[in-house]
Amino acid sequence: MSAATGVERPRIVIAGGGLAGLSLALALKTALGGGLDVTMCDPALKRDPHGDKRSYAIAAAARRMLTALSIWDQVAERAQPILDMVITDSRLQDPVRPTFLTFAGEVDGNEPFAHMVTAGDLTAVLLEACRAADVDLRPEGVKGFAVQGSRTDVTLTGGEVLPAALLVAADGGRSRLREQAGIGWISWPYKQSGIVATIAHERDHEGRAVEHFLPSGPFAILPLKPEAQADGSLKHRSSIVWTERAENVPALLESHPEDLLVELERRFGLQLGKLAFETKPQAFPLSFGVARSFVAERLALLGDAAHVIHPIAGQGLNLGLHDAAALAEIITDAMRLGLDPGAADVLDGYERARRTDITAMGVVTDGLNRLFSNDVLPVRLVRDLGLGLVDRMPGLKRFFIREAAGLTRQEAPRLLRGEVL
Repeated sequence: MSAATGVERPRIVIAGGGLAGLSLALALKTALGGGLDVTMCDPALKRDPHGDKRSYAIAAAARRMLTALSIWDQVAERAQPILDMVITDSRLQDPVRPTFLTFAGEVDGNEPFAHMVTAGDLTAVLLEACRAADVDLRPEGVKGFAVQGSRTDVTLTGGEVLPAALLVAADGGRSRLREQAGIGWISWPYKQSGIVATIAHERDHEGRAVEHFLPSGPFAILPLKPEAQADGSLKHRSSIVWTERAENVPALLESHPEDLLVELERRFGLQLGKLAFETKPQAFPLSFGVARSFVAERLALLGDAAHVIHPIAGQGLNLGLHDAAALAEIITDAMRLGLDPGAADVLDGYERARRTDITAMGVVTDGLNRLFSNDVLPVRLVRDLGLGLVDRMPGLKRFFIREAAGLTRQEAPRLLRGEVL
């Protein structure tokens, strides 16, 4: 019996089987092994993970974390490095899109600042590693919880009650567990939706990412790893994140496929040849949201349950992985000192570790979206002048690319520096 937690062996329950939750589970079991039980609960664990065709940018710091967890080699087989990036700013009807800013894709040596990988591929690798690490994977949800002194009793949807030292709510932006804990949520809508899809194209993207700033919002083209075909040829693919005014989205998605393809071509351009939708476009409303606290009694929020930001900088998943790295380190260090991993002072350390970073990223993405998602001429002139100046300042460009890679934080968790816990 542990005096710290009141249970025979400490257990941490993670509600939500997304990428941040899986990364946390793997990090904890890798560091603590049999000294800690980790149970993950999510009905989605029943599904084939490869069905999720969404794509994410894995920044260099997150890649170092996956390396420290000994799974990057498996992920790398399915990942496409971003070798350079081009930023343009124009109106949709402009005949020419001038390039205002370019970035080389390397941050240190030959290390790309980011890789693109599909959610399904990354989830599959994480699930396999979690099973091998003896994470208890339960394909059911968490119905609720009740704190009982030195433990919290977690009730699953099937009725089973699991005593735990800590419950981690990784159940998304509309977290029911966050609401049950009475944690407030500060949010506002952007009146925009993000249309995502995988696009097949004739020519090789050569690892280039493109961000077109348009009045309705940014249009991002993100390179994916080519797929080998039966005849030995390669299918060239990219992921798009098409930000559009919310009122325009229903008509776009309900239009004839050929008409939608015409609208895509107006934004994508024809530099990669003939285009085709490989996956059906899906739209997601965009908003900003942040929890008033990331912790409550024997509860910690993780990923979208703690924060939701605009996808303009492609940092949403990386913030969730940063959460996982920070929480895993704090719990591991506490347990090695014989402390209760769900105690208030331990969780306060997680709050302090993440609040500043998340607030700063929220402010930056909100400001960038407001700056670039408009067609006010004086604002366009000033921002284009600013982009042009940055393009002529190698030191500043290097800082921005390292910031996007997640490598500028001096007190980053050890996993994000590539160090094992």
